[in-house]
Amino acid sequence: MSTEALLAGGGGGGDRRRVSIDEALAEHAGEFGRWQLRHFVLVSAAWALEALHSMVIIFADREPPMSCLAAAGASCGADRCAVGSGWGWAQGSASSTVAEWGLVCGERYKVGLVQAIFFAGCMIGAGVFGHLSDSFLGRKGSLQVACFLSAIFGLLTALSPNYWAYAALRLLTGFSTGSVGLCSFVLATEPIGPSRRGAAGMSTFYFFSGGIAALAGVAALFQSSWRALYVFTSLPSLAFALAVLPFVSESPRWFLVRHRAHDALRVLRDIASKNGRVFPDGVTLKLDDDVEEDDENVDKNNKVEEQERNSASDSSILDVFRSRTTRARLVLSVLINLLCSVVYYGLSLNVVNLKTNLYVSVAINSLAEMPAYLLTALLLDRFGRKPLGIGTMLLSGAFCIAGSLIVPGAGAGGAMRIVRMGCGVVGIFGMAATYNLLFIYTAELFPTVVRNAALGCTSQASQMGAILAPLVVVLGERVPFAVFGVSGIVGGLLVFYLPETMNKPLYDTMAGLEEGEKTVLK
Repeated sequence: MSTEALLAGGGGGGDRRRVSIDEALAEHAGEFGRWQLRHFVLVSAAWALEALHSMVIIFADREPPMSCLAAAGASCGADRCAVGSGWGWAQGSASSTVAEWGLVCGERYKVGLVQAIFFAGCMIGAGVFGHLSDSFLGRKGSLQVACFLSAIFGLLTALSPNYWAYAALRLLTGFSTGSVGLCSFVLATEPIGPSRRGAAGMSTFYFFSGGIAALAGVAALFQSSWRALYVFTSLPSLAFALAVLPFVSESPRWFLVRHRAHDALRVLRDIASKNGRVFPDGVTLKLDDDVEEDDENVDKNNKVEEQERNSASDSSILDVFRSRTTRARLVLSVLINLLCSVVYYGLSLNVVNLKTNLYVSVAINSLAEMPAYLLTALLLDRFGRKPLGIGTMLLSGAFCIAGSLIVPGAGAGGAMRIVRMGCGVVGIFGMAATYNLLFIYTAELFPTVVRNAALGCTSQASQMGAILAPLVVVLGERVPFAVFGVSGIVGGLLVFYLPETMNKPLYDTMAGLEEGEKTVLK
């Protein structure tokens, strides 16, 4: 069967009209109805799972309070690191990995090392699963495998006999966890129509923040056992993979670029049915680089050959680099995501360093990010992706620079520290908004055949930023603010070189994107 016949869906008679998936959603199936709402909520719940696996280290690797355990009449030494000083862990050695394996004093670096190892695993996994979800495994299959592996590795982590086994299992957990949000985001947003996709995409991070808040509550219940904490934060991923994902649909866009037009049509008809719409029998699907019926034969043959070269079975991240248009977009997106991640994770770590209740602080910080998500969702389709990205990064950078210039004096030190903390709060507010925005913006910059692979690269850059952030935080009080400020401003300036994607089609193929960009330039 020819490529054109296959994409047309075969069969049928009478008047036929070939439309893109965006057109099919907007005109026939519905852009965001009951089907999309249910699908979006179920799939986006995976973000909470990623939050559990990523942030559990804050509580499992915390340094618990110490108490003097010296015998009556004796005193404890001033140096808590000295052998026989009389100090011990108030909540017992099982309360955290730090207490169990003595990761203090000269061994303190191992806590940061585990964090770096986890994010290194995330960086590798994002690239691997990003490619798999664009190829034979699909968006749904990749998400299911990633969640299942995250659960297994998380449960095994609870059985770690020593530090190095623990570090190895955190690496494996990072490998599977790093792609969960990525696959979830694409699977959740691709069946949504163009006018609603931006706002829906911006809403996915509510699930991530909600997951962190839930984690704080769970961790408060398991303060005496870090192993139990890993068990209870891993089981939801297993339940999600086995009890939720089998009941959600694969992306119709992935079906189409894999030349499974019948399956894509089946999903769209199901969307229309659940949304109370009727999908006409004569409507079939086309990729955005398909030729029209009345094209010359020679042009049609050339177009089909070009389409086959750009089919999903052959497309990879290498195709992104072969195209001058997507190559420049990918390089810019990687740099912007790297800088954004350094600031976001760096400012988050600075907040954790406050001498307050750890569980309450983490919950409050996660909930404080939600207004940033709401703001970007409200302004996304009013001002566009590009202006909003520039504005939020420059806002964060400017306040971080201001924070670096504040020098607490002897008399007004307390007030100045509050002002500096305020600068940090505005800084993380702006960067949380940017972090959210970049997912939808990056997804719209690349066509379906390489979208997950491109997002995998930018996600890897984000993980690299997460690795670098703790190294910046240890530089003191003022230097980290300066680094975060410069990073935010440079990132905002780089966004100037990206194209606006608001109200543009979500392209399916490389050829379709190239042709669409040529039309815009004309």
